[in-house]
Amino acid sequence: MDFTNLKKFMDYMAAERTPGNAVEVYLDGKQVFRYFTGYSDLATRTPLTGDEMYNIYSCSKVTTVTAATQLLERGKILLAEPLYEYIPEYKEMYIKKEDGSLVKAQNPITIGDLFSMTAGLTYNTNTEGIRKARELTGGKMDTVTTAKCIAMDTLQFEPGTHWAYSLCHDVLAALVSVVSGQKFRDYVKENIFDPLDMKESVYHHTEETLKRTATQYSFVPAGDKNFDIVEAQKHGCAKDGMFKEVGKGVNYILGEEYDSGGAGIISTVSDYVKLMAALANYGMGLTGERILSQYSVDLMRTNRLNDTQLKDFNWRQLKGCGYGLGVRTHMRPDQSGVISNPGEFGWGGAAGATAIIDPSINLGVFYAQHTLNPREGYYQPRLRNVVYSCL
Repeated sequence: MDFTNLKKFMDYMAAERTPGNAVEVYLDGKQVFRYFTGYSDLATRTPLTGDEMYNIYSCSKVTTVTAATQLLERGKILLAEPLYEYIPEYKEMYIKKEDGSLVKAQNPITIGDLFSMTAGLTYNTNTEGIRKARELTGGKMDTVTTAKCIAMDTLQFEPGTHWAYSLCHDVLAALVSVVSGQKFRDYVKENIFDPLDMKESVYHHTEETLKRTATQYSFVPAGDKNFDIVEAQKHGCAKDGMFKEVGKGVNYILGEEYDSGGAGIISTVSDYVKLMAALANYGMGLTGERILSQYSVDLMRTNRLNDTQLKDFNWRQLKGCGYGLGVRTHMRPDQSGVISNPGEFGWGGAAGATAIIDPSINLGVFYAQHTLNPREGYYQPRLRNVVYSCL
């Protein structure tokens, strides 16, 4: 192994495309590369030390689908079951048509739809349902109450017919809470973080975590004064632009009791990579504790989208990939142009966190930066190519 290419790529990214970035690579359960470069704070020119915490945004979804898959293999839930059997508020759902009219959904939202983002939900956090949840909880927005209120909102399409990035995994977190009888954060700590010795992964900032978190920036392309976090995950941007400091908060953590399954985790690269290493080892952690079976990991990385849904799954960095239980899975190298193995899987986050997992060679990688609108279409395929070139 020779990680010269990865080191050079990281140095280039820090010099040209993000204030700083960090990565750890595990192969066969052993750390084979760790590197960090650039600045945690541009204004003070504070170098990264490797111990920074990051808002990992949608990389939190890897934890959420792992937690829900545990319930699947324990016989607590089935993918084909209607969500309303556990959260009755989803019994009757309505679809908003292009002309503004409402029609009753014919298909129930299934648990599988939540995993696979085919439920028809949106990523709008300023809906009637969200506002109702804020009112009912006095702004605390506990996970289950919020999910129940989301059921008040209309759907984009008939459940199971299309793919759309949405609050599905936030509702999936609520399902885990309902089925387990625990707060989502407590379930995850007991069943994932503690068994994997992930002591620095949390769902809500404290004074201490804020001190340790790398200053967060948005990349604003030249001539563009606005950006949208969800839209930022879809498209690449030109290199030219500026970094704008935007604080250390996460808009998708809606309240002090909202354990966001979709965007809630704050962690270090060294801590979160332990989950990547466990999934790469077919569910067996570095501690020797098993969090999933081999068969569950294989199910997680099996594409669940049909041809119509794959047309919706069209973000630049997802070419040649399908979507399994909440993760992209590499299927067609001839389409992606990426040299990772078919079956390699993972996901990314709005500020540049990225998981790369390949059970076929027991490879687990976690990469992080702290730039909203990180131009995933640019760096993610390159990162995967560079990592594999080093092996």
